[in-house]
Amino acid sequence: MDERKLRALLVTSLEGHGAHIPFEAAVKGFPQELYGRRVPSLAHTGWHLVYHLWICQKDIIDYLRVPGLVSPEYPSGYWPKEDAPADPKEWDRKVKEFSADLKDFIAWLKDPKADLFEPRPSGGDGSLFRAAMLVTDHNSYHVGQLVDLRMLLGVPVRDW
Repeated sequence: MDERKLRALLVTSLEGHGAHIPFEAAVKGFPQELYGRRVPSLAHTGWHLVYHLWICQKDIIDYLRVPGLVSPEYPSGYWPKEDAPADPKEWDRKVKEFSADLKDFIAWLKDPKADLFEPRPSGGDGSLFRAAMLVTDHNSYHVGQLVDLRMLLGVPVRDW
């Protein structure tokens, strides 16, 4: 196995290339007045999805880095209680935190000294490779929901 190619493939998926759309493209130009808008037959608002993407990605990464991590209660702790952020700055903060966490995670993944398959220090089933797969899978699923929600709200994602 060529580990450099494997790392590059993981990074490509995490960055939202190939069959994935980047998170930044999914949130770019999302109108503030629609952050908390519900669409019939869909369970989540844009705010729900942005918050959920942020907290889940953070929890997956922290699981590797923080011994004894106590994760939020599942599933309620991974979703905001409100349909919309308190204000547009809260949306912006979560978007920026999500992007910064992803950038740091990708830098860690690119580091050839970081063992892809070493189990997390405090035991369990975590490894950098497994975390990269989880983050890629989870993010792509919910970013896709965000794109669908935008279509239904009449503000489709263009030219990603």
